[in-house]
Amino acid sequence: MNSSNRRMLVSLAHPDDESFGMGGTLARYASEGTHITLVCTTNGDAGTVDPKFMNGYKSIADLRTAEIHCAVEVLNLSELILLGYRDSGMAGSYDNEHPDALFAAPLQEVVERITRIIREMRPQVVVTFDPYGGYGHPDHLRTHEATREAFFAAGDKTRFVEHLHEGLQLYTPQKLYYLTNDRRWLRQIIRVMPLLGADPERIGRNRDINLREIAAHQFPIHARINISAYSKTAQIASECHASQISGFGMPRWIGALRSLLETKKDSYMRAYPDAGNQIREQDFFEGVTLD
Repeated sequence: MNSSNRRMLVSLAHPDDESFGMGGTLARYASEGTHITLVCTTNGDAGTVDPKFMNGYKSIADLRTAEIHCAVEVLNLSELILLGYRDSGMAGSYDNEHPDALFAAPLQEVVERITRIIREMRPQVVVTFDPYGGYGHPDHLRTHEATREAFFAAGDKTRFVEHLHEGLQLYTPQKLYYLTNDRRWLRQIIRVMPLLGADPERIGRNRDINLREIAAHQFPIHARINISAYSKTAQIASECHASQISGFGMPRWIGALRSLLETKKDSYMRAYPDAGNQIREQDFFEGVTLD
């Protein structure tokens, strides 16, 4: 099915979020002809990188920018917009306090930039992180907050009027979705971890990821997008991010168990229009008016 009149804006934080988080969904919609603009708010330069990956690159930001360009090509996305903020790192880290970090940027500055993109691109559907940012990363939280506000600001004549003076028009997308996960698989993993000598509250290379805390943040799931035919494409896109594939430092058995427990569907909360707990969608564009 060719859907060239479908337009989707996906607003995420780091080079790799698009592949690790929702690569199958992006591959599916791109294959169907949806025009997909990916906004990546940071350059990912606070990520941990093995020196072997730095050959030919002057900085981690250069490496990770090359990696996301690779993934965008694999996923066949229409457009990549890099906002260029510095990676904020986790809360309490040096990176989190850097003046160029996304988390240090004025919120309204970020909102204005995303609002401009929405008014220019005029997507029917916008997708970003859930209110917990998946796992509480400051950049995910800020990207969620800025994107949600921009979603509504784009259609508000009192917001960023300079855009209107430049010839842009007001525009309100029809749907807003949050990328989220069914935490049931994670709760099962948490039960098993102590039996294998692993602490679920101190996971990752820096032992700063708390799986119990992540599992406690469950959001309603309104849309499950079948990606069974696109898992291979998503895997290839993930491999573009070779420097980050083991970035979480998770034991291999966690990934294997997760694969067994999860279905071949990506999960999303529909934030607008409000869906309560009853809506069950299989397509972001259900009920959308195409122009």
